[in-house]
Amino acid sequence: MNSDVEGCELVLEVGDTVGGRALRRWAEIALEALEERRHEINTLNVFPVPDGDTGTNLVLTLHSAVENIGGPVDGALTAWDVSERLARGAFLGARGNSGVIVAQALRGVADAMSGHTTVDGRGLADALARASTLVMKALSTPAEGTIVSVLDAAADGAERAARDPGATVCDVTVAAADAAADALQRTPAQLDVLAEAGVVDAGGLGLVILLDCLVEVTTGQRPRRRIQVTGPPVPAAASSASEPSRAPRTETQQDYEVMYVVERAETEDIDVLRVRLDALGDSVAVVGDGAGSWSVHVHCCDPGAAVEAGLAAGSLIRIDITCFALDAATGDACSAQPGIPATVVPLTAVGTAPRAVLAVVAGHGTRELFESEGAAVLHADTDFGPHLLLEAIRALPSGDVLVLPNGSLSAQDVVAVGVQARSENRNVMFLPSSSMVQGLAALAVHDPGRATVDDAFAMSEAAAAVRWGSLRIAEERALTWVGTCEPGDSLGLSGHDVVVIEHDLVAAGVSLLDKILAAGGELVTMLVGSDAPDGLAEQLTEHLDRRHPALEVVVYRGGQCSDLLQLGVE
Repeated sequence: MNSDVEGCELVLEVGDTVGGRALRRWAEIALEALEERRHEINTLNVFPVPDGDTGTNLVLTLHSAVENIGGPVDGALTAWDVSERLARGAFLGARGNSGVIVAQALRGVADAMSGHTTVDGRGLADALARASTLVMKALSTPAEGTIVSVLDAAADGAERAARDPGATVCDVTVAAADAAADALQRTPAQLDVLAEAGVVDAGGLGLVILLDCLVEVTTGQRPRRRIQVTGPPVPAAASSASEPSRAPRTETQQDYEVMYVVERAETEDIDVLRVRLDALGDSVAVVGDGAGSWSVHVHCCDPGAAVEAGLAAGSLIRIDITCFALDAATGDACSAQPGIPATVVPLTAVGTAPRAVLAVVAGHGTRELFESEGAAVLHADTDFGPHLLLEAIRALPSGDVLVLPNGSLSAQDVVAVGVQARSENRNVMFLPSSSMVQGLAALAVHDPGRATVDDAFAMSEAAAAVRWGSLRIAEERALTWVGTCEPGDSLGLSGHDVVVIEHDLVAAGVSLLDKILAAGGELVTMLVGSDAPDGLAEQLTEHLDRRHPALEVVVYRGGQCSDLLQLGVE
């Protein structure tokens, strides 16, 4: 499938080479492209499990990679610098089978660019070859007709182009992208499950998009591809419960996806781990970060056994356990983030300590905040219920569990879950956090070295010391403590009570902040929701700088659907 790109007029900053600035630009536009086509990729997702999340996993993985680059890239950052940061970020944020593969491919690119300020066409071909080799080694059973074969074809196409003594970096990128697109179109002929569903491989399409964005960076024009499918893609996650999927799982049906990172492990221990995982399930991928850590992925029926196998190899962090049946039953989290399930997963447990902290959060930005502070995370926007929290608690390999419900459940539901979760081998304590900003404050003082009761007390005190509020838009006419609101009014809530009604959202935010700060404060934390208008947090921060110059203000892109802005004052 040839692209519509003609000619090789370079638009790069440094001649016929790719440097750090160009790689940064590629990663940023590739992330935008994946986000734009995330839903399309999700609908194609029928292999290895028809769970409709490949597009989402690729977006989250590349987002982590881009975030790891840091601030603006100047001339001091080389191609090696940027590729290394991308690889490290993707490794830490890899989601799902496709995300692990892309992370390993970026590791191969970084290894090939080691020590280079810029790379030419020959260097780019070598980088793709290294990426393909590492991905093949990472997978126990590489499958034809997947992202793996698409990457292999891209590497072959780049190599053929690079053999021409006059080949430019433009020639190599176009050849790699065209070869990948041709391989993508062949995937239904290589994998029966794709042919039955009438689709091309979802991960392969994601890789083609990444390569096409590289073409745009080198030529100034992104190829226009026409991917042919023979039937309407309907992944199982979007199907009716009474309608059987047209793309059944291959091999033995596995109920869970398990991911984690192994630290401080010897190579021989990793080899043993791979063998054990192969015996437990399928879709096994074990990839290294080049610095002694390993990211592990497996589909299996016994997630506990998969975690135990990892514990035998080394120390574990970032344990993700996904239940495919729950994903299919609950569907999307919210319209603002299509394809992201509001389920018990992805669930991330931290470390191998006997005590875990489990936080219920909304929004993937907020999830990353809690994960970075050492919490296991249960992501829940809508369609969230007590049974999902109970399943999450039971999935944790910890004897003591401190739960931060963050206002997700009623007091009655919290009590009910606690009764069911406690057993002879597990002690569960729910902490009084009514909001995510209170949960963050509690987590900031968490000390796993303290006795459980002492730790719970300190965290509860920290949560209680935070005054919190939120901004929302009224959906219906209602009577509040400060009068009657109409649909479309901007509401400011202090805790759960409406204390501000305004026609203008910024005015509501300013009034809410002044009311909550009337009792004083030193730190204001803002979590910006997915539907918040651009500039809202900035305008509120400017008001605080003028009215309360001594305050410290911290703003995070939480991405929650429940409110436009959540704020806490300490």
